[in-house]
Amino acid sequence: MKALFDTVSHQCSKTVTKSYSTSFSLATKMLSNSIRQDIYNIYGFVRFADEIVDSFHDYDKETLFNNFENDLKLALNQKISLNPILNSFQETYHKYGIEKHLVDSFMGSMRLDLHKSTYLSAEEYKAYIYGSADVVGLMCLKVFVKGDVLKYESLKDSAMSLGSAFQKVNFLRDLKADYEDLSRTYFPNTDLSKLDEVSKQEIISDIENDFTLGLQGIKQLPIEAKFGVFMAYRYYNQLLKKLKKTPALEIRSTRIRVPNYKKFELLTRSYVKYQLNLM
Repeated sequence: MKALFDTVSHQCSKTVTKSYSTSFSLATKMLSNSIRQDIYNIYGFVRFADEIVDSFHDYDKETLFNNFENDLKLALNQKISLNPILNSFQETYHKYGIEKHLVDSFMGSMRLDLHKSTYLSAEEYKAYIYGSADVVGLMCLKVFVKGDVLKYESLKDSAMSLGSAFQKVNFLRDLKADYEDLSRTYFPNTDLSKLDEVSKQEIISDIENDFTLGLQGIKQLPIEAKFGVFMAYRYYNQLLKKLKKTPALEIRSTRIRVPNYKKFELLTRSYVKYQLNLM
């Protein structure tokens, strides 16, 4: 009855996605049914790793992370896990030939969050972004192109840029929580306790460049993935525009959000743009 266990595992990954991120869940629903579950499987894995280092403050995070990492290794080697989230992920990992170094890079960046709180150089910042976001974009790209190696290689750079843009928007949106609750400073050479408009604009300009490269790749994605990824792009781009209009002082003191009604409005407008080829 392994098939039944796999079905339960899939449902768990889907539930994690819906519970933790309404925006990502909405975008994932716009993907073709043929690849949707695999994106749920990837999201469930990366979300659980992230939650360990970000949320479980009353527990020994390092022990939890070590146990999760060991279970991950066993899941990938044995092609099964009694942790349903890892069981789902290993299935997608093997199905699409996701490279082990992508998984290792992701786990490496997550491990940094256990102890590292400041990124002083552009090199450190870039390395963290690569492991925490770019490789997640590459894992998803493996699914989107369904094993087409040439397509994957041609879209790698844009997928990484899009992953970087999403992560940097998250950093700017969550600046207050990261700085005050977790004592983390991701943006190098920036005093977040005194974030001013000049520093904010430098960060936003960098993100806009990533979005420009990312959009070029979205236009070349297979039909099964294009609208769903475009929807995620539109959401994060809208969030960036809102951050751009928000004074730096307010970003330092509150978490900027896009209301749910606005997300559904974005969905409608994105669909029209997609149908009219106005991406």
